Amino acid sequence: MMINGLFDADNRLKELSKSGDPLERINKTVDWEIFRPRLEVIHEKERKSNAGRKAYNVVLMFKILILQSLYNVSDDSLEYQIKDRLSFMRFLGLELADDVPDAKTIWLFREQLKSAGLVKELFKEFDRYLTRQGFNARKGQIIDATIVSVPMQRNSREENQQIKNGDVPKDWSQEKQRQKDTEARWVTKYGADEFGYKNNVNVDAGYKLIRQYTVTDAATHDSQMFGELLDDDNSSADVWADSAYYSKDTLALLEEQGYREHINRKGFRYKPLSECQRRANRRRSKIRCRIEHVFGMQTKITKDTIIRTVGRLRVAVKIGLRNIAYNIWRMTAILRIAAG
Repeated sequence: MMINGLFDADNRLKELSKSGDPLERINKTVDWEIFRPRLEVIHEKERKSNAGRKAYNVVLMFKILILQSLYNVSDDSLEYQIKDRLSFMRFLGLELADDVPDAKTIWLFREQLKSAGLVKELFKEFDRYLTRQGFNARKGQIIDATIVSVPMQRNSREENQQIKNGDVPKDWSQEKQRQKDTEARWVTKYGADEFGYKNNVNVDAGYKLIRQYTVTDAATHDSQMFGELLDDDNSSADVWADSAYYSKDTLALLEEQGYREHINRKGFRYKPLSECQRRANRRRSKIRCRIEHVFGMQTKITKDTIIRTVGRLRVAVKIGLRNIAYNIWRMTAILRIAAG
């Protein structure tokens, strides 16, 4: 029988460091305390009694949600993996003897973020931190959207029609309603039907960091969020977007606000693009495609991009956390590349 040594865990962590533990790099890069003032709002409510276990550190809980966003695992799986993986424990500052928040506690903390409307504020807080670290939005902005799938609903045609009309089927019990997402929508993209929401984002062309985002159902046309996503803080007036955003209203908005538009043109059935327009689209796409790298990296990091929750508000929390996690990962990657 093998006997564990006193320093076995430390030695294993040193081996992980030599292999290049990405979570360790993130911890060395990010000052997590910048989030504490906003997160403390959750615990501002005065406790009625001193009975019960003391609440977990809010920064610890936030880091747990970032960890979940990076690996896209369920609350139950996350609880297990924190207990099982030394790299996760080190990232969270936990020792083997420390208590680990259970799945219900993780769920509750995320619900508290939702109820307090904090995720967008936390995203903005980290964006201000990026600016202080020298990562100003620069070289123009790129706007696009990606579909975020949620579990498909098995409804009848009649039920789907009622949902589309803003009604809830009368025979659905309260328990069934809690399990049904009536705010997600179907959309057809590249010939495939997808069900869920959209992560509409603005990425700066210089660092490929997300600077603005908003969440809609999947059926909402990309162009409806265009004006909301524009970033006045970018050092350049250049704006890139694909042909889905091209319209007289979009061009007028950009001109009125002093931006330079670089929006791909689109052809029509009886009016195809000219060769000159196609060449111009290719030039624009050399910059515009950088936003595809962002979506591609989010897919690569999380492996499985589907979000398993019900309702727009809960989905918006998870998408917001995913965007924060991406920016944290991207900042760390930029600094690592710069250091050689």
